[in-house]
Amino acid sequence: MAWIVLVFAGFAEVGGVISLKMAEGFKKIKPMFSAFLFGCASFYMLSIAMKTLPVGSAYAVWTGIGTAGSVLVGMAFFNENRDIKRIVLISCIVIAAVGLKITG
Repeated sequence: MAWIVLVFAGFAEVGGVISLKMAEGFKKIKPMFSAFLFGCASFYMLSIAMKTLPVGSAYAVWTGIGTAGSVLVGMAFFNENRDIKRIVLISCIVIAAVGLKITG
C-alpha cells in the first residue's frame, strides 16, 4: 500500500510543479493556490509512505516520478524540447526508480 501512496505523492508533485509553471512567477492566484494544495498533498503522502518504506528509496522514487512526469508534461503541453537525449535520460530515471522498487 505504501508504494501506491508514494506513486500518488509523485503525481501530486507533478501537479504542483506544473501549477507553478502556470502561475507565471506568482502572477496568477489560482495556479499558485493549486501549487500549494498539490505540494501539501504530495508531502503528506510522501510522509505516509515513509512510515514503512526506506527513506532513500521513497525519496528517490518520489523525485523520479516528479522529474520524469514534469518533463513529459512539459513536452506534451508546453512545447518543450523533445530531443532524443532527453527522452533517453528520463527513461534512465524511470528505470532507476523501478529498480529501487524491485530491490527494496
